[in-house]
Amino acid sequence: MTTDAQPTVRYETRDRKAYLTLNRPDRLNAIDFQMPGELAAAVRRANADPGVHVIVLQGAGRAFCSGYDLKLSAEDGRGAQPDAVWDPIRDYATMKQFTDDFFTLWRSLKPTIAKVHGFAVAGGSDIALSCDLVVMAEDARIGYMPARVWGCPTTAMWVYPAGRRESQADAADRRHHRRAYRRRLGPDPGSGTAVRTGRSRGGPG
Repeated sequence: MTTDAQPTVRYETRDRKAYLTLNRPDRLNAIDFQMPGELAAAVRRANADPGVHVIVLQGAGRAFCSGYDLKLSAEDGRGAQPDAVWDPIRDYATMKQFTDDFFTLWRSLKPTIAKVHGFAVAGGSDIALSCDLVVMAEDARIGYMPARVWGCPTTAMWVYPAGRRESQADAADRRHHRRAYRRRLGPDPGSGTAVRTGRSRGGPG
C-alpha cells in the first residue's frame, strides 16, 4: 500500500524514455486524491528533461488502473462535502482538476504511450486514452462502466480513439452485410442491378 511518503506515480528514465508507473498495486492502481497531481508533475518533469524523447505510462502489479478508488470516496467519505446541500460547482471543480492533470499526457510536448495490461476501466480508461498511443496486452480490458449512469466520460477521449475504431467496425459490418445480401437475396434494393445469388465460389453456403 502506498502512503504519503510513497509516490503514487513512480518515475524512472532509461534509454531516452521516461517510465511513469501508477503505483497503488494493492488497489489495482485505483486513483486516489494524490495520483492525478503526481501524474501531471511526472509528465512535466519528463518534458523538461532533454534526455527524454518519449513517455511510457504503465501500471504496477496486475492492472493498469481500475478507476477511481471508491473505497476512499464512497466508503470512507474522503472528499465528501460536509454541507447539507451538495454543491455541484465544487464537485465539478474537483473533477476538472483531475481531468486537467490527466490531460497533461494529451498536451505533452513529447509522445506519450499507454502500456496497458489487465484492467483500464472508468477513470483508468480516461488516463490511458489521454495518451497519444495505447498499446494493449492480450489480457487487457478497457471500458467505462459509469457511462450507464453518468453518460460521457469526464475527459471525453473515447470519442477519438475508441469512437473512431467503433465507426470503422460499423462500416466494415455494413459492407459485410451488403455483400451477404447480394449473394443470397438477389438485386440490391434501390440499385436496379441484378446480382448473382447463391453460394460464392470457395465460400460458405
